[in-house]
Amino acid sequence: MADSIPNSTKPLVVMIHGLHQRAFIMRPLASKLKTAGYRTHQHDYYSLVDPVEMHSKSLNNWLKANHDPSEPLHLVGHSLGGLVMRDFIHRYPKWQIAPSVTLGTPHLGSVCADYVSRLASPLVGRAYCKGLDGDIEPLPDDVCLGVIAGNSPYGLGQLVLEHYKRQKKLPSEQGQHDGTVFVSETRLPNARDHIVLPVSHTGMLINDAVAKQTVYFLEHERFLRT
Repeated sequence: MADSIPNSTKPLVVMIHGLHQRAFIMRPLASKLKTAGYRTHQHDYYSLVDPVEMHSKSLNNWLKANHDPSEPLHLVGHSLGGLVMRDFIHRYPKWQIAPSVTLGTPHLGSVCADYVSRLASPLVGRAYCKGLDGDIEPLPDDVCLGVIAGNSPYGLGQLVLEHYKRQKKLPSEQGQHDGTVFVSETRLPNARDHIVLPVSHTGMLINDAVAKQTVYFLEHERFLRT
């Protein structure tokens, strides 16, 4: 069940974790959203075992049992979770999607996942095909999506991404990444807004600025800029 907030009139926020993770990884961010008055549900799924479409189905099943389709809901997805969001929105259009946010999601496909899928495919499992390969249904234009990317290059994936940068001779600006995902891979053309913060791929889940920007977008349909 979702976390309850007494007398809250704000829509439910469904939070979707990424690859090699479980729902508990979203708790720090969920706690910050709860402080801002939101009810949250951290949706759990097995990222390696099933394809993206099955994760969408499990989310739909949870919502059918726990959420009134006449009420809007926000979605917040980290990494692969953002791709699950897009697949879910495409497959189950009956749900009213309020402004939503992805965090470090490779909307255009993941160079890091591509390398791993060829060298050690069990490490990406069934998350690659029609997921991390970038083969995801387009985001409907009527969905208001904000995209947060990180440019602090810390994480295991940095070895792959730094090698790719040298191989492709990418200029410094094009080579920015969060240790797992290139900033350029997060740029979905019809997203409402996009912002880059000095955070790493996993570190963004506990970062106060990320939480603040997420809440701001849910409420204003744009990110806060000074």
